[in-house]
Amino acid sequence: MRATLRWAHSDLRTHRGEALFLVLATAGIVASLLLATALFGYATNPWQRVFTQARGAHVWIHTGPSAETGKLSTLDGVESVAGPYPVASATLTSRGTRASVELRGTPERPAVGRPLITSGHWLDPATPDGVVLESRLARALVAGPGDTLTLPGTARRLTVLGVADSAEPRFRPGEHPGLVWALPSAVPDPDGQVTGVRLTDPDDTDYAVQRAVTVLGAGAVSEVSTWQQARAEAQGDNRLLGQVLGLFGLGALVAAGLAVHGAISTRIRGHLRDISVLKAIGFTPGQVVRIFLLQHIAYALLGAVAAAALTQALGSRVPGRLGDAVGVWQGLPAHTVALFAIPVGAVLFIGATTGLAAWRAGRVPPVPVPRPAAPVGGRLSGVARRALGLRLPPALVLGWHKAFTRRPRSLATVARLALPLLLIVVAMSAWTTIDRFQTRPEQIGLPTALTVHADAGLTDRETRTLLERDTQVATAYPGVEVAALVPGQTATIALRGLGTRQDPYPYAVAEGRPARGRDEAVAGQGLLDLLDVRVGDWVRMTVGEQPQILHIVGRSIEPENAGRVISTSLDTLRENDPGLGPTLYQLRLRPGADPHTVAGRLAAAGQGHLDVRAATNPADGLSPLRGVVVGLIAVLALIGLIELLTVIGGTVREGERDVLALKAIGLSPRQITAITVTATGGTALAAVLVGTALGTPLAHWVIDAQGRSSGVGAGIAQGPSPAFLLLFCAATVLGATALAAVPATRAARRRLADTLSAVA
Repeated sequence: MRATLRWAHSDLRTHRGEALFLVLATAGIVASLLLATALFGYATNPWQRVFTQARGAHVWIHTGPSAETGKLSTLDGVESVAGPYPVASATLTSRGTRASVELRGTPERPAVGRPLITSGHWLDPATPDGVVLESRLARALVAGPGDTLTLPGTARRLTVLGVADSAEPRFRPGEHPGLVWALPSAVPDPDGQVTGVRLTDPDDTDYAVQRAVTVLGAGAVSEVSTWQQARAEAQGDNRLLGQVLGLFGLGALVAAGLAVHGAISTRIRGHLRDISVLKAIGFTPGQVVRIFLLQHIAYALLGAVAAAALTQALGSRVPGRLGDAVGVWQGLPAHTVALFAIPVGAVLFIGATTGLAAWRAGRVPPVPVPRPAAPVGGRLSGVARRALGLRLPPALVLGWHKAFTRRPRSLATVARLALPLLLIVVAMSAWTTIDRFQTRPEQIGLPTALTVHADAGLTDRETRTLLERDTQVATAYPGVEVAALVPGQTATIALRGLGTRQDPYPYAVAEGRPARGRDEAVAGQGLLDLLDVRVGDWVRMTVGEQPQILHIVGRSIEPENAGRVISTSLDTLRENDPGLGPTLYQLRLRPGADPHTVAGRLAAAGQGHLDVRAATNPADGLSPLRGVVVGLIAVLALIGLIELLTVIGGTVREGERDVLALKAIGLSPRQITAITVTATGGTALAAVLVGTALGTPLAHWVIDAQGRSSGVGAGIAQGPSPAFLLLFCAATVLGATALAAVPATRAARRRLADTLSAVA
């Protein structure tokens, strides 16, 4: 045992850098996997906790005021019903911030869908104008208990009594109104009612919605929301961050395992004589295997323990969403199991790949076999001989021959080095895709920068005149958005009419063509998946009691409403309902205009009649992903560096026996150095070309697959520019040759006695 430890200690002193890089790479991989687990838990468990504690309703149905919702409690599979509660749409302002809300008249704290008070208290009859705000809405309004809210255009004032968490669909500016609980007396003129339904079997949600709409009548139902939609919205970007971290963490783990396998295999080839000596003095094959196995497991274990300890101690202090996710994850029951299982799994995987390579060391015979004087690859190939005949530099030709003369080993080396480079290309593509969302939003479904809602105090003509008067407003597209029941009456979607045939709305069409004619529309990926239709199909939906039949001629990129959107022109909707007027305006600004400045100017010009909001860009929620991408690239670069050092070390050791022959034929030490540098550069060039060639289409596939699963749709991926990829390839090759220069120079200038010793 003492001899084993002494040999391991000696080997560690010889390969300090390699050991350090392996420890750091393992720590980065384990940290990535732990953070991915934390983000998954953060995405799912907070909403699930609220839903469970609140006894959340699986379905919320908005109907007209006269709908007979009492029939819902008699349906099969219905456990209990909340409501009906009178509701009214309104706009609230607080500290200059406006928000569209749903005022819900609630006489008492409900048993189903019960709001969980986080600050303040529940409604009090002694304060008839008191309200409780949903927590996300409260954050948007920067309001808390004791604050006063105003309703623009009226003299009413509402007092905030409390803030509560809810498992219902969350507030999204411009997309979904915030929820405000109030006493029924504070909702004097309701425009509808809402009823919550809790089911005995949540898996029967679609069937239950269909039965409910049938009982109530399609004309009475204005909107349906389900618990699956609320959960998906609550998970949002956190789940995407978790998927990115998990995907790259697993990829990096495989790359690290292969790098360790390659490092041990190379070292075994370079230490055949030492291993034979160990066996000659009494080491068994099992002891030789254990030397390599325990040594590298110790490195991996050190990195894994360090990552777990740092994540546990400092993870919650990371600013932003990652820190919040770790803080919530640490309070979950499965936290301890994950904190133990993930590092153990990573160490076992690295140990398994190490064992495969170490097993070869155990098979080395105790009597060293003389190495052949000629390379295994044999004599120079015909191409190499012709290249020398063309008077190409011998160092270039021999270096290229040296790198690729052993095809199985060369291909394995290129593959191991190409894997981290491939993942780096995918990570860079994720970065450029986020950058595309921010710099070219018109290409990902956000051609307009502002959304304007006007109240009843302004007519359509007056509103358009007011908007177009601003010199920085290029175009104002009138539009309307309503909820429509899908065929089968199992869910509601967003039906939009934007622009006119004379001035069509500039949709970002990824498949098919824009809607130009009568009854033509474009749809988001989420809607196509929901209805199981394709571009070219006709779909029928119901708005109130009016059927609407549209021909889907294109698929648009839809970052809102999970892609469950079908869009046509306002003229098409008016043909079915001549009295339909615009309820919103989408504003396209001139280049260089600041949306927030224009929004403030328009709101002031509207004198309280306009609600102007900047378009919500999905990239705003993905800002933490940039830091994640940088960290992943650093971890992958470490793994690539480990493999590159292995390649350099193996090339230098295998070239030691050729030094005498090369000097004998007249090559100078500089030319001998150039052979090793060229061999390393050739390997790096082949690896980076393979990684770039495979990584670019893989990145598009991964990003577009994520777009399809989220409902946004394929077509959002943006890879790095060709110039940047060329710079990446050049930097990789130049870095590899620079790293190889120093050890290659030392090997070429070794003394004659040292060279003879290496050959022996």
